[in-house]
Amino acid sequence: MEHIHQYLQQAAEVLENEAEAVRDQIEYLGSDFIKAVDLILNCSGRVVVTGMGKSGHVGRKIAATLASTGTPSFFLHPGEGIHGDLGMVTPADIVMAISNSGEVDEVLALLPSLKVIGVPVIGITESLTSTLAQNCELVLQVKVKCEACPLGLAPTSSTTAVMALGDALAIVLLKARNFSAEDFALYHPGGALGRKLLLTVEKLMYSGVDSPIILQDRTIRDAIIIMTRANYGAVMVIDENGHLTGIVTDGDLKRIIEKYPEPLNVPVDQVMTRNPKTITKEKLAAEAMHMMEAKNITVLPVVDAQGSPEGIIHLHSIIKGLTGLKG
Repeated sequence: MEHIHQYLQQAAEVLENEAEAVRDQIEYLGSDFIKAVDLILNCSGRVVVTGMGKSGHVGRKIAATLASTGTPSFFLHPGEGIHGDLGMVTPADIVMAISNSGEVDEVLALLPSLKVIGVPVIGITESLTSTLAQNCELVLQVKVKCEACPLGLAPTSSTTAVMALGDALAIVLLKARNFSAEDFALYHPGGALGRKLLLTVEKLMYSGVDSPIILQDRTIRDAIIIMTRANYGAVMVIDENGHLTGIVTDGDLKRIIEKYPEPLNVPVDQVMTRNPKTITKEKLAAEAMHMMEAKNITVLPVVDAQGSPEGIIHLHSIIKGLTGLKG
């Protein structure tokens, strides 16, 4: 059992080391980070991310995050770049070169051609005196006290810190562009995430003849009939002008039956929940789900601008809608 405790202790030490490495990067944020954000915001082309080895793997993730959050970006392998793939880079682009030492041959070999093309280079490196740093327009320094690897050989804390910096850059750009959930979904149309963000209440609500509605002067007997026929677990209550005044759910029915000696004859407006939470049909289904979870309810009346019911949406319908397509 001692070795199990040792494993957990070692794992905790790695996580602590990497968490500290990420926190330490805050002190290195400065004017070049601000300039990098402005440079990318004003870029009419794409951000081309490059790096070798583990830096390359991190670079792929940074490029993917940028691309999915509103900044056109792609990863260029430096080895392929020096053998022809630099043709994908245009003068309208920006290159983000990642190298911890700043002395990786394949990355440095790109620099002369990038100068000729006229592409500004943002370097991400630990060493401000490195060849990479000395040949970049902007340098984002990432410096860690030590790697989580006890041998000090495998890039661990340093790559985690670079990835976190990439996330920071992407999110700052996202906010600067006023990038919305709908924009995000536009770039994720094939999976459940895009479906969740794009799906509106109108697409999932029950409306028309399927909508369970009752006048407030009717009885619980009538409400049960309508609720049973609709099978949505609730009935919306309206006044003579068609405005929503309350709701009765199947949970309410249980309490009513326990409380009243003749529950079927009780007027609906005496036992309904007044001023229930509502939503409009153009809202996102994800917002409706959030409201239901926050209030611990399973249905929401869907109303128009005048407060008249247009339909009802059930939690089960949202879940089914969000998981109905293969991700």
